Formats: sequence, C-alpha cells, structure tokens
Amino acid sequence: MNFIKKLGFGNFLMLILCVLIIFLAEYLFLSGDKFHGIFIGLWAPTLLGVMIYIKLVKDERK
Repeated sequence: MNFIKKLGFGNFLMLILCVLIIFLAEYLFLSGDKFHGIFIGLWAPTLLGVMIYIKLVKDERK
C-alpha cells in the first residue's frame, strides 16, 4: 500500500493499464492477428511517455 501512496493512485492505475495492454497485445500477436497486436502493443510505451511528460511538467511547476 505504501508503494501506491508513494506513486500516486492515478499513476498506479496507468501502470496497471499498461500491463493489461501488453498482455492483450501479446495475445493478439500470438493468436495470429499480428498487425493488431503490434498496433495495440505500441499503446503501452505511449502511455508511459505521457505519464513521464505529465510528471516532468508537474515537477517543473514546483
């Protein structure tokens, strides 16, 4: 619980979403739908990049 408090609840939910996206992309890719698997697999690093950007903007305002 201390990890969630330190990270922030919103960021924790985004990380869980990224993990779910990775599993979905792996499932699609391995089930034969390679293009959709690759497309959805690119969402996770995009969300992580947005999280980093938001954190940098928030820290700069302090």
